[in-house]
Amino acid sequence: LIGVYTNRHGERWELQLKGSGKTPYSRNGDGRAVLRSSVREFLCSEAMHYLGIPTSRAASLVVSDDDVWRDQFYNGNVKKERGAVVLRVAKSWFRIGSIEILAHSGELDLQRRLLDFIIQEHFPSIAMNDSNRYLEFFSTVVSETANLIALWMSVGFAHGVCNTDNFSLLSITIDYGPFGFMDSCDPNFVPNTSDDERRYKIGNQANVGLFNLSKLLQALKPLLDPRQKQLASQILEGYGEHYYSRFTELFKAKLGLLGEIEKDNYLIAFLLKVSLLC
Repeated sequence: LIGVYTNRHGERWELQLKGSGKTPYSRNGDGRAVLRSSVREFLCSEAMHYLGIPTSRAASLVVSDDDVWRDQFYNGNVKKERGAVVLRVAKSWFRIGSIEILAHSGELDLQRRLLDFIIQEHFPSIAMNDSNRYLEFFSTVVSETANLIALWMSVGFAHGVCNTDNFSLLSITIDYGPFGFMDSCDPNFVPNTSDDERRYKIGNQANVGLFNLSKLLQALKPLLDPRQKQLASQILEGYGEHYYSRFTELFKAKLGLLGEIEKDNYLIAFLLKVSLLC
């Protein structure tokens, strides 16, 4: 993260470099990115934006003179590739993992300060003096995450690595890695060649979203009283209904269906099945 930019409309954007090298927070990797994946992220994030799907965006792409060694297909065949750096922007880069790691290490005071900062900066509808602000925050993240994954499914987008560290607290698409778009309906479609267990196959994205939200709730529980914990669990139980409702709404719009007719859902399911058979 290199800074924050406020544009002429008063919108606040966080600027982040991907592929610039190691940082104090790097793990075992070299912190570099190859040109092919950088171009893919640039093009896809812009495409997703113009498809109306909440996403980070790419501001620039610079080719690097550094050589980057990568095993593209995870088969032991390491090759030298051209490096690149992407300057990408988002309203926030905070993720579910940002909260999860603090809860895991028992840093509850820092977790509370971080949550209050995120709510104050990015959730203006939630009052900071509201004792239920963390509950309201969780409710918003649950519904917006369901909306985001339904939007992904409406265009056949598979993220590829849907772990808690790649799920935005603002429910935007971030961290484009081994993503892909289906050419035809296939619930087992996996764009990530390293995902041997098909954990993040496209047909499992909604379930993985629920799993990640359950991890967020687990991280929030030390900050909630017993009544709030019970309400938060009920909110999480409503995730499936949020997702299904939004999914149905999007596919009905694609088909030009108006009103509420029970058989519409059967038609959507039938057409998806026909697509699968073809």
